Amino acid sequence: MRLIRHIEDMPFDVVADGSVVTIGSYDGLHLGHVALLERVKAASESLGLPSVLMSFEPMPKEFFAKTSPPARLMRFREKFDALEAHGIELFYCPQFDEQMRSIAVDAFIRRILIHGLCAKHIVVGDDFQFARRREGGLQHLQQVSDSLDFSVEQVSSIVIDGIRVSSTAIRESLWSGDLQRATALLGRPYRMSGKIVLGDKVGRKLGYPTANVDLRRRQSPVMGIFAVRVNGLEGGPRDAVASVGTRPTFGGTKPLLEVHIFDFDENIYGQYIHVDFVARLRGEVKYDQVEELVAQMHRDADNARSILAANAA
Repeated sequence: MRLIRHIEDMPFDVVADGSVVTIGSYDGLHLGHVALLERVKAASESLGLPSVLMSFEPMPKEFFAKTSPPARLMRFREKFDALEAHGIELFYCPQFDEQMRSIAVDAFIRRILIHGLCAKHIVVGDDFQFARRREGGLQHLQQVSDSLDFSVEQVSSIVIDGIRVSSTAIRESLWSGDLQRATALLGRPYRMSGKIVLGDKVGRKLGYPTANVDLRRRQSPVMGIFAVRVNGLEGGPRDAVASVGTRPTFGGTKPLLEVHIFDFDENIYGQYIHVDFVARLRGEVKYDQVEELVAQMHRDADNARSILAANAA
């Protein structure tokens, strides 16, 4: 998959005959997103045209809520890897700024979709909105589709147990600790990925050495103590217990993902791992005595082992 950050860098030789385009934040790549991507791939194969996904960086909701943006379900690299795995050929991800914010509906369609991306078929969800003040929608695309020589396809939302699958619903599920519902909406366990970085080795001193992962997010969608599985290491998935938090007992302020892998003692600094969240054990607590924290860590580890044994992959 090729990443394009500026419309003038769009490879015209690739899209000259047209493209199949979808637009959205695609944060989390949940079951609703997967349904859209499947239709994009099907149309791309049927029409013999390249697939293009247009998203934004930062995401519009982050731009409009600068001081308290919604927690990202995926960092940028995770999104890139996931889209590539789903067969998207061109990932057009311009900067969302004041200029992009103020673009009118007609200009968005003609300048970006038609002249920039050479769209011949556009696939959108049933909640799709675009351009200035989110004034554009499916009806605007349909009104000009014949004159501009493109077709439009709308994909209906997916509803599971009465809940519309959306990134917002997944964030709410994760924050409340309902990992079972989050897993159902995602179609897989919620995952955080990242490179293992050097920490201050507090966990090792307490008898629980951890692999520390920089979240690279302004806010985390999950906080607390979790039973998890770690992928990406030699030997296959590993059971573990993880903490996502600021370590208040030690005066921390920056959220960090710390993973204690059971029955494991290898140097894995610098490796890139994937942490799948299976169950939330409890919230983060500040302890007055380190001994109290260590005793709770023993209980957390035992609890995580039992849960993961009952949910063996």
